[in-house]
Amino acid sequence: MHQIELFMKYPHEVQEELFKKLITTARNTEYGRTHGFADVHTPEQFRRLIPVVSYEDICPYIERNMEGEQNLLWPSDVKWFAKSSGTTNARSKFIPVSYETLEDCHFKGGKDMLSIYCNNYPDTKMFSGKGLTIGGSQQINQFDANQESFYGDVSAVIMSNLPYWAQLIRTPTLDIALMDEWESKIDKMAEHTMEVNVTSISGVPTWTIVLLQRILELKGTDNILDVWPNLEVFFHGAVAFGPYRDIFNRLIPKDDMRYMETYNASEGFFGIQIEPGSDDMLLMLDYGIYYEFIPFHEIHKEHPQVIGLDEVEIGKQYAILISTNAGLWRYKIGDTVQFTSTDPYRIKISGRTKHFINAFGEEVVVENAERAIAKAAEYTGALINNFTAAPKYFGENQNGAHEWIVEFERDPSDLDEFTKVLDSTLRSINSDYDAKRHKSIALSPPIVHMAEHGTFYEWMRRRGKLGGQNKVPRLSNSREYLDDILNLITEKA
Repeated sequence: MHQIELFMKYPHEVQEELFKKLITTARNTEYGRTHGFADVHTPEQFRRLIPVVSYEDICPYIERNMEGEQNLLWPSDVKWFAKSSGTTNARSKFIPVSYETLEDCHFKGGKDMLSIYCNNYPDTKMFSGKGLTIGGSQQINQFDANQESFYGDVSAVIMSNLPYWAQLIRTPTLDIALMDEWESKIDKMAEHTMEVNVTSISGVPTWTIVLLQRILELKGTDNILDVWPNLEVFFHGAVAFGPYRDIFNRLIPKDDMRYMETYNASEGFFGIQIEPGSDDMLLMLDYGIYYEFIPFHEIHKEHPQVIGLDEVEIGKQYAILISTNAGLWRYKIGDTVQFTSTDPYRIKISGRTKHFINAFGEEVVVENAERAIAKAAEYTGALINNFTAAPKYFGENQNGAHEWIVEFERDPSDLDEFTKVLDSTLRSINSDYDAKRHKSIALSPPIVHMAEHGTFYEWMRRRGKLGGQNKVPRLSNSREYLDDILNLITEKA
């Protein structure tokens, strides 16, 4: 906790020291020599001389790295790669995971998470049982002729490298946790863990629900506390928890059940909820990651304006740029955040740079959608399982609209009322959307389709995107995902 308090008190000094260490360490890599790291001594020089990059820009380096070449982006040997599944796009990304990233970022993030939790709840009995971790799979890297490296979901990379003491306090066993066939894996996980004294769960809300429901089915009960009476906390991330809270309250009907959010991605561990009940996270500044930010209106420009941590403002949205101890340099991770505090620096994830609807100038981001759908569910007594939305474009004598597909765990009392509350909440929190909806001049009321239970699961299964950190895209500015799911609904009907 002292280390955490230190970077909270001296954020800029910690980041500046980290910046200098990263640049110095990578000076003699191929990327460092090509881009003149030796001439970079200040953040201003860094911005002027080193380009902002996407995955496509550095993919050639990563592909060579995966084939066995070293000292390309980072000097230490890279033997692990996190297969990124931040979107449902068919193309996979492979993010290098260095020894330093594992130790100083991912493992440190896990230890800090436990430290913050124990500091907030000194009466915890979490360590009297085991932690259930729901992760992905990993495999030998077939691109490496010597077969000396591996890749997999970041959760699998972390689990495969955990120290001995951490393996002792988690469940299920690695041979089950790292299975790659998701449906068999869920059954094995359920059968194994329902006989264990589980006191904590770590995972993505969507896949955790699937596992809990399978356990309840096998046990013939509707209350997970009948299976794990000592369960006390769920550490969650990857998607916003708001739309799932009511389902968890039903599955785990415990007044003092604790929920703690983390922000952990293939590229690094970025944030941890530090205060119980808050809806933001502390930006972790001493994990080998140097941060920069692109203002929201600059995101899609070829040469965007970039600002430092010292220039961000509360309430504004920014895309994150990171430079890391795995050799990602000024890399766009694709997430947008909003600062809720600058003393200390605390953030909320507001969406993805590619996941928004702005077909009519309404600039609806994922956070808007999640707040609105949670409000509509609360008002109509519904439980949300999954959802996605996209624009319905202007037709002949027809305005545009937003079209939603929602899979309910419990149906709303009135779908029309649900749609009205969804619309009115969006209007109240997004002035651009409200302006387009005014008298339905540009945008008509939203269209909401109810999907039967299991629709999104089946859609993800067909795309080979079950489990791990795979998640349904909440918003899209194109109709690709929405039409695909609508076709599945028609097919099932």
